[in-house]
Amino acid sequence: MAHEVIMPALGMAQETGKIVSWQKQAGDAVKIGDVLMEVETDKAIMDVEALADGYLGSISAAAGEDVPVGQVIALISDKIDAAPAVSHELPMASTEPPTGQSIIMPALGMAQETGLIVAWHKAPGDKVGAEDILLEVETDKSTMEVPAGHDGFISALLADSGQEVPVGDVIAVISTTAPKAPFQSTAETRKPAQEPVGDPSPAPVELKAATATQIVASNPVVVPGSRIFASPKTRRLAAEQGLDLGRLVAIGHPQPYHVADLEKLHNLPLAELNNEVQSLALPNQITARVPSGGTQDFLDWMQEEGNVTLAPSTIWIAFAAAALRSALEAGDDILVISLMDLQAKVRSLTNPDRARLSCLTESDPDAVASLILRDLSDSPITGIRLAGSKEPSLSITTLGNDYQICLDFTTDQLSDLQAIQFITEFSDRLTDPLRHLL
Repeated sequence: MAHEVIMPALGMAQETGKIVSWQKQAGDAVKIGDVLMEVETDKAIMDVEALADGYLGSISAAAGEDVPVGQVIALISDKIDAAPAVSHELPMASTEPPTGQSIIMPALGMAQETGLIVAWHKAPGDKVGAEDILLEVETDKSTMEVPAGHDGFISALLADSGQEVPVGDVIAVISTTAPKAPFQSTAETRKPAQEPVGDPSPAPVELKAATATQIVASNPVVVPGSRIFASPKTRRLAAEQGLDLGRLVAIGHPQPYHVADLEKLHNLPLAELNNEVQSLALPNQITARVPSGGTQDFLDWMQEEGNVTLAPSTIWIAFAAAALRSALEAGDDILVISLMDLQAKVRSLTNPDRARLSCLTESDPDAVASLILRDLSDSPITGIRLAGSKEPSLSITTLGNDYQICLDFTTDQLSDLQAIQFITEFSDRLTDPLRHLL
């Protein structure tokens, strides 16, 4: 006789549950009370336990799949030979992904070889627009949002959150019509995490350090207050032992966390924590959105009236220097603005706000920059948060017919008031370049 394992209702209004991971594999012997899987619903991750003794088999839903409440997802059989073969793929009409527009892992940096998928914002079968955010990709020390680039429906997702994918590999397929059987797979074999038998219960350790919300990771990038994915048992043991799961986030240990991960946390040297916090803390950020028409109108005017061709970044760098000088009340101080493009090529200019746009002065290679300006306008990036640097960082991306402006800074570089004044004055200049230049 086989016992059915169904997706449980873990909340009053719950309609589906997402399988985070399987804790048992097909053929494993299970007992009543053993954790079979972890299910995410709303804002919690819950352990689902076996309600019968036997052998697990006939698993019909994979990790990462949303399953309707009440649907049968596995069987527990009396005999091991009664357990059918296991499929870790989602149901689909054929063995090949649906046809459509292939979405590849983008190259977001000159030397980038792989990208880490931090999170998918769309699921198989979802309808998407070209400017909808499809996923977040981490490269180097930043996490970037990548738009879909095409209108249609998600026919296939070919990589998991948390997976590193080589640049150029296909990670999704967008079709023009709604797929009958959305496809989800991974480039690597899934290996469900196993919780150790018994309770290791390492000795309690007193932590004299920051809490999880005060520690921010560079791999993956996590903003303060973000959720930490861990099983209830792991959270309970961590609290009992005085262990901070935020430290695992800070060193880039992959989530979700299980009891076995507490041993690594237990062995982390406390002496290094202050350095972790200082080096991984993200700066403050202010964003603004400005119509790009003003800049383009000015560039057209310069071409028609003076036969002068300028890049938009030339105007940006002059306006950034002028706005920074005003915010800092720098007077006649020397300001060096470093311009960085998508290929990470750097051009440093001295006092670009006090020179003709066609005759900007290059800085000494060893000069310390007052501000880094990143021109990301030709990339698909629509939003960005960068890890802390020695200088304030101003990034410009495009969003439809607008410029998206992001200022990353620390209080050591700019006060809140100075940062607000800077981004306001810079935005005003971009809106009406001719008035400010003349």
